[in-house]
Amino acid sequence: MNKTTDDVPNTLSRLSFIIHHSSFIIAFFLGALTVAGYAPFYFYPLPVVTLAGLFYLWSQAATARAAAVAGFAFGLGFFLFGVSWVYVSLHEFGAMPAPLAATATFLFCAFLALLPAAAGYATARPRASHAARYGLLAPAAWTLAEWTRGWIFTGFPWLATGYSQVPDSPLAGYAPVLGIYGVTLATAVTAGLIVVLERRLTDKSEGRRQKAEGKKARTATVYSFILHPSSFILLAIWLTGWVLSQIAWTTPAGAPFAASLLQGNVEQDQKWRADRLRSTLTLYETLANSVNRPLIILPEPALPLFLEQVPREYLEALAARARSNGGDVLIGVPERLPGGEYYNSAVTFGTAPSQSYRKSHLVPFGEFIPLRPVLGWIVSTLAIPLQDFSRGQADQRPLAIAGQRVAVNICYEDAFGEGIIRQLPEATVLVNISNVAWFGQSIAPQQHLQIAQARAMETGRTMLRATNTGVTAVVDPRGAVVAAAPGFTIATVTHMVQGYSGATPYVRWGNYLALAFCLAMIAVAALSTRRAARSAAS
Repeated sequence: MNKTTDDVPNTLSRLSFIIHHSSFIIAFFLGALTVAGYAPFYFYPLPVVTLAGLFYLWSQAATARAAAVAGFAFGLGFFLFGVSWVYVSLHEFGAMPAPLAATATFLFCAFLALLPAAAGYATARPRASHAARYGLLAPAAWTLAEWTRGWIFTGFPWLATGYSQVPDSPLAGYAPVLGIYGVTLATAVTAGLIVVLERRLTDKSEGRRQKAEGKKARTATVYSFILHPSSFILLAIWLTGWVLSQIAWTTPAGAPFAASLLQGNVEQDQKWRADRLRSTLTLYETLANSVNRPLIILPEPALPLFLEQVPREYLEALAARARSNGGDVLIGVPERLPGGEYYNSAVTFGTAPSQSYRKSHLVPFGEFIPLRPVLGWIVSTLAIPLQDFSRGQADQRPLAIAGQRVAVNICYEDAFGEGIIRQLPEATVLVNISNVAWFGQSIAPQQHLQIAQARAMETGRTMLRATNTGVTAVVDPRGAVVAAAPGFTIATVTHMVQGYSGATPYVRWGNYLALAFCLAMIAVAALSTRRAARSAAS
């Protein structure tokens, strides 16, 4: 018997034995490793490989429960390493005791890991063929699990798989058509097809070992691998993504204009101190007076006072500066109404009538208290100012400032693509104001920038990001960062900006197209399984 012929199946057999007895550790490691595929590393091929590794673990699982455990381990490693900055927010800036903050972070990540576990269980449970299970069912289940994470308990869509492909991967070309969950689906299908092809190679290698036909058989195996339908589908997915990325989905609207984004770099533990109030107001007034552009944007919340408490002469000075530039200034500031409710707002002053945008998608515990009678005790352990904001209207329209129609979103809101498109196609420019000082010098600010890159690609609009400590940046409609300030410095980013009109398919249809593809894939998998069962019975 040919020794080389035996090597592949014997190696795969040993690998399967090792995987069977240590799948939890391997899955945890794969999940942790996946984080390197996202910003600030941007190594986009890695999540394809690690997700294929998880699907392979599922294919080796003896039961659906074992597949669920592998999915949980993957998710736990992924979230513990990917959103470890939650601990920073709770402990370093929220003043939660370290043991309690660590426990809360672990439990939060463990809860998120339940969704990959559910995807594993759903994939392994049906008696489907290998191709149907990993070419169709697993990618659809994975995508639906991520979509669920984006809305359950107000949603946490951070680090959806699709973000790892933004902006450089050919798969990012699906963002303007199917949104970030469509990019997730394309990534997961790629991973699934790799597993299908691996199974094809394994089966052929096993058959060759039994027949011992030598070099001729090995050559036939290689050709059958290359010519397998899964190989062509995989190639078509990536080629189609590249073609879609070359399409200009929107068209320029009006003349370019100049915008200045101000980054005050006020430390989170200093922002709300009374003895720092005057210096903060002076800082932003000085930065605003140093630029002469039609649109000046201050971050969230640049002014640590309710709007009604800001000295009138201070606001009049900012408005006068904006009018002298022939434009407007947009300021992040809490806004309190006569009835007592208060909002996380962006307010404008200048040549246009004063307008405001009020944040509608609030952060649990940071901006509102869910299930207050049950969970209110958690808030007592946190030193977070203004913990109970009111929710702005979901159907707010773009602000007419600086000759543009500006769709404003505040901080965490830009993680929800379906929320951003509510103001489109009317809006010509996207603006995000954020305060990510809560996360310190972690990877969260870079991850947030990558999310903004995805929103720009989905909508075919320029995204302007003004942040307190970084990353303050201008992102073009193709997701490229064309200007940015260094993090944790006082800085101003000034850049010429083009407004755009028109609607991408994602703007028109939102997440429905990606969800429809998932349901169709599940239906096809179920149909093929039923047909296979009937054929076996006959």
